[in-house]
Amino acid sequence: MAENNATQGARALAVIVLAAGQGTRMKSSLPKVLHRIGGRPLLGHVLDVARDLHPDSVLVVLRHERDRVAEAVTGIAPEIRVVDQDEIPGTGRAVQVALDALGDFDGDVLVLSGDVPLLDADTLDALLSAHRAAAAAATVLTAVVDDPSGYGRVIRAADSSVARIVEQKDATGDEASVTEINAGVYVFRAAPLREHLGLVGTANAQGERYLTDVIGLLRASRLAVAALTAPDAAAALGVNDRVQLAEAARLLNARTVRRWQLAGVTVQDPATTWIDVTATLAPDVTVLPNTHILRATAVSTGAVIGPDTSLVDCEVGEGATVTRSDATLAVIGAGATVGPFSYLRAGTQLAAGGKIGTFVETKNSTIGEGSKVPHLSYVGDTTIGRGVNLGAGAITANYDDLTKHRTHIGDEVHTGSHNVFVAPVRLGDGAKTGAGAVIRKDVPAGALALSVAPQRNIDGWVEKNRAGTAAADAVARARAAEKADDGAQ
Repeated sequence: MAENNATQGARALAVIVLAAGQGTRMKSSLPKVLHRIGGRPLLGHVLDVARDLHPDSVLVVLRHERDRVAEAVTGIAPEIRVVDQDEIPGTGRAVQVALDALGDFDGDVLVLSGDVPLLDADTLDALLSAHRAAAAAATVLTAVVDDPSGYGRVIRAADSSVARIVEQKDATGDEASVTEINAGVYVFRAAPLREHLGLVGTANAQGERYLTDVIGLLRASRLAVAALTAPDAAAALGVNDRVQLAEAARLLNARTVRRWQLAGVTVQDPATTWIDVTATLAPDVTVLPNTHILRATAVSTGAVIGPDTSLVDCEVGEGATVTRSDATLAVIGAGATVGPFSYLRAGTQLAAGGKIGTFVETKNSTIGEGSKVPHLSYVGDTTIGRGVNLGAGAITANYDDLTKHRTHIGDEVHTGSHNVFVAPVRLGDGAKTGAGAVIRKDVPAGALALSVAPQRNIDGWVEKNRAGTAAADAVARARAAEKADDGAQ
């Protein structure tokens, strides 16, 4: 964890996050920095690590889809300042307008890209320390990668110092073969940065003011430029297209799963397990293959999740089991069991020791302690008491084509198979219902509710109405067998 900037005895620190680009290679209506990995937008990961450094100021520079991205920034960190880039394109201009917003700030300026989501505070802390130790005007974070396509190349001088940074579109063949890339992360002293930004031109393939040009200008002014190679190249990788987005998501997930394993969580198959950085798991949780634990889901000690399970914004109690199920905004109590093949929609609350079983869908319902909805049922807008058992095929008919209504089922109610409860309706404590009952009226405590019509059999109906069918042939055979049996007697 990075130290507080003040505890390092360092100059003041401002962080500028560049998030003004359009990200055309994503081919998306969604701004690139708002694409999500690990439960957060790319920009959210960058803002989190920026705040971990405890800087004096954090500014985000916006342009493309300005209002949409600004709203996201406010939702992530309302204290962060938003700065608008004007019509002059380029990262150099973006940093220039942010510096203008900082006024007479005189300290270190850390520049981050909103599309580099895997950076950690320790790497940035090391970058700041290297910058200050070298008394450099600028320090660049670099990485050595197998495939540098799409990234600016770091060109070294004969003494191995950083000479300049060349964007891929401006690189010669020899420069393009360099595998050391610019991570788009820099530390500058504010005064020389401010001075040399004014000298940056647009004589390049993009016609933009590149921030990278400042490095060459600082060298020409005989000011020190340092570099730190990231110990983990993945931390420096940016996201420019959907392929890189998926790779960043995979790397982040692997890091997250490993962290939970080291914290005492059993993850049986890390390759098929996805855990968002926003989720929390207690020691001795077991996660089985093909399981997704997403957003703000919290799983308590001893719970077993999976296989083939997705939990979104759920709470799972101690010792609970969730098998081959899908749940969103649900609460699952201690020792409860869910699945297989259950669907828990928003507002489901299953109390301790309860059960939501096979092929059951629930929504906006509270199921009391020790109560069971074992199989083949739909429970919506329902309050169920303690010790209840709903028979197979139970349906709470909660919608009358205009309004949703609630069903209330008291404690220790046991219902027959294939019941329909037509809301609004109440079943008192200890009530019973017969198989096939359609419950349209309230049932008093301790009463048995039946809706049984006398059974009527119409002889010869198949022969008369389905002549020539396989069923009619089967009837003919059955009647012949009956006559043979009667003759034998």
